[in-house]
Amino acid sequence: MKRFIFIGLIITGLQAMADYDSLFYSYSLRIDYIHSGTATEEYFSLAGMKQEPYWGGSTQKLVDTFGYGTHMAQVFDSLGQLIYSRGYSSLFAEWQTTDEARLLARSFEETVVIPYPKNRIRLIISSRQRNGLFIPKFELDIDPDDYFIRPAIRPQYEVFEVCVNRPSDQAVDIVILPDGYTSDQIDLFKEDCQRFTDQLFSFEPYTSLSHFFNIRAVLAPSADSNIAVPAEGFWPETILSSNFYTFDSERYCMSTHHFTIRDLAGHVPYDQIYILTNTAKYGGGGIFNFYCLSSARNLQTAAIIVHEFGHGFAGLADEYYDSSTAYSEFYDLDTEPWEPNITTLVDFSKKWELLLEPDTPVPTPDTDDWDGITGVFEGGGYSAKGIYRPARDCLMHTFRNSVFCLACYQAIEKMILFHAD
Repeated sequence: MKRFIFIGLIITGLQAMADYDSLFYSYSLRIDYIHSGTATEEYFSLAGMKQEPYWGGSTQKLVDTFGYGTHMAQVFDSLGQLIYSRGYSSLFAEWQTTDEARLLARSFEETVVIPYPKNRIRLIISSRQRNGLFIPKFELDIDPDDYFIRPAIRPQYEVFEVCVNRPSDQAVDIVILPDGYTSDQIDLFKEDCQRFTDQLFSFEPYTSLSHFFNIRAVLAPSADSNIAVPAEGFWPETILSSNFYTFDSERYCMSTHHFTIRDLAGHVPYDQIYILTNTAKYGGGGIFNFYCLSSARNLQTAAIIVHEFGHGFAGLADEYYDSSTAYSEFYDLDTEPWEPNITTLVDFSKKWELLLEPDTPVPTPDTDDWDGITGVFEGGGYSAKGIYRPARDCLMHTFRNSVFCLACYQAIEKMILFHAD
């Protein structure tokens, strides 16, 4: 491909200067790549490109204004003007913080989906370093007429519309994907999708803002029922190959078959992917603008759903710090984390400082006197020391109370309005 002059920096706060219709079509371009490396190295390798039939994102807010995620995808036109960007995180970036990443190299499937461009573009994918800065890692010049871009697939599966309230460019579009449901269990999956919707909208601020959401499900069966539990030698054949014991953490349940996930999701317009697994075993996971997953029928499924969706949709961090996590030094205590609900106090003014009452001490004593009050409580982000959370308890901390703290509530609300307002 012919290269063109690139003039630009890593920018997250500017709005696109041109109209969507002059820049993009009403469908998507999907760029698949392999993300590989070790704890200290990473490599991006192009796997292919595909046209997809829908664009589920905003047509007004083309440029990311949050700066969240471990990666940033940016699209520049031939003059070097930023015309689209989105932050996201990845399973690879999480794996880099595990002990295994210090011993060997691994590869992961990943995808960037952008509105289909009308003219030649340059895609730049950057990764966030431990000091918080984004560094470009992958660049690709794309000709939208390139005959190696595979055409849109024909729909293979039926779609179940759980609730559709608004046009996709003015809504948060969630696509629910099944794993471990056989063809005889599709009606069960539809029931689980309705329960998912009812449970998500039973928590604020989703209850008050439910009219901003569209939820659709792709009715894709698996050969076998249930999902894999490696430590028990249980490996059913399922369409997305989800499994517990991700990164050797029993309750962390994810899939590394990301291209298949995107193949199914592409049946509908979507902003967020949520995978429901046909199991009652406790577990799940959520990665910002990547996908979320949880068991469909655990006794705590409602809390799991809203917790994992907090990760995947709003970029919220875990506020717990027990020893069950598989991560090693996940955050640099000399750098302010990008997530809106934790802080190292390095740059607290960019977090929830304005939500504190004037007489609230920083740090705030973790005692009963401060129950239900927004403060700065030590312990969060998998670390008991040096990282602080906004409340003594929150759905991103434990499931004891079925509410988000004020900082998380506002972060979710802002993200909903960014997509839908």
